[in-house]
Amino acid sequence: MTDTVQGPRAAVARVAERFREVNGDHPMTAADDAYVTAQFVPLEALCAALGRDADGARRLMLAGLLPLPGYLRSDGAEMVPRDLFALADAAGGPERLRAWFTGHWRDDPDRGDEEWAAYLSGRYVCLHAVTPANIRRKEELTAEITGLLAAAGAAPSPEWRVALHARVDALDALEPAFTAYDRLRFGGPTSRDTCVDAPRALFPRVRE
Repeated sequence: MTDTVQGPRAAVARVAERFREVNGDHPMTAADDAYVTAQFVPLEALCAALGRDADGARRLMLAGLLPLPGYLRSDGAEMVPRDLFALADAAGGPERLRAWFTGHWRDDPDRGDEEWAAYLSGRYVCLHAVTPANIRRKEELTAEITGLLAAAGAAPSPEWRVALHARVDALDALEPAFTAYDRLRFGGPTSRDTCVDAPRALFPRVRE
């Protein structure tokens, strides 16, 4: 009976330890907790709703077959996206997920491996839906927005502003709001700060 009790607790502890290895040990404020609770779901609750084994999911995380939680709430809850299992299901199972995922970067296998590692880290909290297509689209949009901002000049034209806001709006649709905890673990501004909020503040939309 002791092993039965300790097993799940040990898995929870190992996931938490791994999470802090990846993200550092930063405090979650009440505002952080509220944001995370609105955007994510506790692993235990998700697995119960889907008829899955939460400890089995933790073992997959620790084996590098599913992503780590996006957040650890201050009460210790492992907060995950509601579609945590969607990509593994699309791939035909967790064991097939890596090949399916990295296959979206056949033109750049090294980048595919990098994105796979980022996906497993659980730090892709920058997307409402974490899919290879959305990851690639976000990269394209942030590069285009950064390029436009670099070329703004002293008096950007109305056409330039339209082009900028089209890309900013597209990125806005992909990304959630983030929370203060994210700026601690990422060590600075988020992509929303630099590629959505800042451009909108610096270059207001053209009024028709």
